Amino acid sequence: ETVAPRRNVPKAARRFIYRLAVFYGLGSLMIGVIVPSDNPNLLNPDSNANSSPWVIGIQLAGIGVLNHIINAAILTSAWSAGNAFLYSGSRILYSLSLNGQAPKFCARTSKNGVPYVAILCTWAIGLLAYLNVSTNGATVFTWFMNISTISGYIAWIVVMITYIRFRKAMIFHNMMHRMPYKTPLQPYATWICLVVLIILTLTNGFQLFFPGQFDVQDFLAAYITIPIFLVLYLGHKLWFRTPLARKIADVDVVTGVKEMEELAAMDVEPVAKNWLQKVWFWIA
Repeated sequence: ETVAPRRNVPKAARRFIYRLAVFYGLGSLMIGVIVPSDNPNLLNPDSNANSSPWVIGIQLAGIGVLNHIINAAILTSAWSAGNAFLYSGSRILYSLSLNGQAPKFCARTSKNGVPYVAILCTWAIGLLAYLNVSTNGATVFTWFMNISTISGYIAWIVVMITYIRFRKAMIFHNMMHRMPYKTPLQPYATWICLVVLIILTLTNGFQLFFPGQFDVQDFLAAYITIPIFLVLYLGHKLWFRTPLARKIADVDVVTGVKEMEELAAMDVEPVAKNWLQKVWFWIA
């Protein structure tokens, strides 16, 4: 659903590194300079928004209202992230429904093509956040957060493996020269990310293995997602009697390429009329 993906996706990919360096790299450096590592609010599990390193740094600097502004900005970012995940999650559920791998009613759309049933089903999961209101519910909510964290790691592991196999299929079918954008350091960067993600997944609950720290509930919350994923994946393969992975020669990377190239040839990039539009086109 991206407008002119062959123009906009490479542009977003090239500029992502600068946004990452500024907002995360520079931000982490600033926090590391002004917030001591032994601050009692920093690692207090029972604290509220005051445990945010940004809020702590602002309070230590003696700036009055800015900590509330930062909290508002964090809430805005959380809302934006939730909106992005709602979009992607609902489209994944919609796609699964079309492929017969999810309930058929999730494929219903409005007159404008909006998969409203998939959106409602995905949105309903967000109501679990209200578990954090009560004390017992907060424990369950913490389990959900741990499970979702590992689920994210596993999802990215699958993405890395998928890209590696996609690249092999592109080379096999002699299609590399038709790629509109090529990221540097490939495929080595993908292999490095894959190894790092596997390490993060396996060490998610490393603190439980220290003497006197093991807890069954925390162990299950940290690692239960791994066997669940394996059971679902292998169960799907056994139920539908499909191979663990397709042969590289059978991976279709040709269908639709000609149509996309024709659409890209007709695409006209907008020209900025003033400096404000230039800035906006660069950001967007």
